[in-house]
Amino acid sequence: MVIAVTLLVLAACSGGDYPNSTFLPTTDNNRDATDLWNRMMFWGTIVFVIVEAILLYTIIKYRRRPGGPEPEHVHGNTLMEITWTLAPALILVFIAVPTVRTIFRSQAAAPANAVQIEVIGHQWWWEFRYPEYGFTTANEIYMPHGRPVNFALRTADVLHSFWIPALAGKRDLISNRTNYLWFTPDSTGEAAFNGSCNEYCGASHANMKFRAFTVSAEDFDTWARHQAANAIFPPPVDTAAAPATVRPASNAIGMAQAVPAAQAAPTTVQAPTTPWQFPREKVPPHVLPQTPIPASVSIADAAIAAGDAQRGFTTYSRSACIGCHKIRGNPSSMGILGPDLTHVGSRFTIASGLFPNDAKHLAHWIKNARAMKPGSLMQTLGKGEHDPIMNITVQAGGLTDEQIADITAYLLSLK
Repeated sequence: MVIAVTLLVLAACSGGDYPNSTFLPTTDNNRDATDLWNRMMFWGTIVFVIVEAILLYTIIKYRRRPGGPEPEHVHGNTLMEITWTLAPALILVFIAVPTVRTIFRSQAAAPANAVQIEVIGHQWWWEFRYPEYGFTTANEIYMPHGRPVNFALRTADVLHSFWIPALAGKRDLISNRTNYLWFTPDSTGEAAFNGSCNEYCGASHANMKFRAFTVSAEDFDTWARHQAANAIFPPPVDTAAAPATVRPASNAIGMAQAVPAAQAAPTTVQAPTTPWQFPREKVPPHVLPQTPIPASVSIADAAIAAGDAQRGFTTYSRSACIGCHKIRGNPSSMGILGPDLTHVGSRFTIASGLFPNDAKHLAHWIKNARAMKPGSLMQTLGKGEHDPIMNITVQAGGLTDEQIADITAYLLSLK
């Protein structure tokens, strides 16, 4: 008992910083939950102290003593029975009223001026749609500081649970139903937070993460306008000077059916806006992933550094990537199964927050996503790589390290 109490005291007195705590007063939702928790703890502590004091008093006063008389046999005490029935009922009133009040507040409709964000959970990544602004992104949420944000939560497959601990309580994503969660990040300033799935959903449940950023209203508008614009790939392809070359068709593992180079040239529907993302120097260490690359997947750093974005655009536009991913501005890339990659280069993480978004990790991810993340639906694309789900070694149609490095350079250019 002494050891247990000592450990509890040491744990309670530790002075560490807990950035993923639900008790941070960053939003109205968290403040309501914290206030309710504190109230429950207050009344629960009072009840505990009173009950334990009476229990100890009874144990000591009426303990068995050598030579003591036999205790008096009693049938009961009506007054005491009424008292210990009414007292808990009165205590429950102090608990029930604030609990019900908090439930009604958290379940109420969001304010009319709230930013609308549609959240769709997939195995195992997050899709975020901004219907007011007309774009879709993945695994990273931006929210304006001081303005309510309303999340419409749906799942594309199994049950998931949406949670940003430092901003609000979790809310489940349930099949054939839309749940809602809203809060106002009014006490965060410019900050970055961790989010995750908290309902077991399969092999990579623990790897289904995302990042949330709160920024000023002006920066949010700048970011949203840029996200709504098509991807701009420099330099533009001069299709008039270059002959339309066709690469041989191959299977769907790495390279898709041949596409004329002129047809694959990027187009621009909207004028480009100035790229903006959350300042990297303000991203705290606990928000940046530290997941190691599996030893079974390797690409030489020199090969990655030699990647050419122009070649990568051509290779990507004829590869199996276009069957799953969409890049607005690249007419060849119109897939809907995987994350939207229109501005993927501006994101801090890949693989649903599992790895940092840099050339090294992105190249390894493209080469063998299923080795990088268990159960990933993304096919193994690297030539000579073993696919752990299909139990095959990719050969014909697989991408070489040079091609993967080129695609990596192209995707990272999409800011």
